[in-house]
Amino acid sequence: MFQAAVRAPDHGRLRPWRFAVVRGAARERFGELLAGHLQRSHAQSGAESLARERAKAFRAPLIIVVAAQHQALPKVPDIEQTVSAGAAAHAMMLAAFALGFNAMWKTGAPAYDAQVKQALGFGATDVIVGFLYVGSEPAPAPPQPQPREWRDLVRYWGES
Repeated sequence: MFQAAVRAPDHGRLRPWRFAVVRGAARERFGELLAGHLQRSHAQSGAESLARERAKAFRAPLIIVVAAQHQALPKVPDIEQTVSAGAAAHAMMLAAFALGFNAMWKTGAPAYDAQVKQALGFGATDVIVGFLYVGSEPAPAPPQPQPREWRDLVRYWGES
């Protein structure tokens, strides 16, 4: 999966992708990190909400945090470095599926929180693009959303 990730498009060959792997007992600490964020951002959160937030860390046996480590280069704007990290995350998901696993990509408010980023080992200017939850489905996979028709997403510029 990581081998697929590092093949993502990368303007300037900056290799902006960074990964933090959360597995085993570290998932409990990750759950506490998520609950801590909820408590800071929503002080009125009750025990049930905090427990639900902690449980997110146990959605899958493996969580890969994908981030872009931005480098200040005028020819490669931050957005291109962030999009490259997003492409790396997508490549990882495709590789997971090809290997027979399932994966889901989540973000949410913790991805944008400075304390969460720091706790996961990322810098202040790094951007978490997603939390990839990777595992196997114990039962049949839930139905997938109906894909949009690609023709609805394309327009031909300059043609009448």
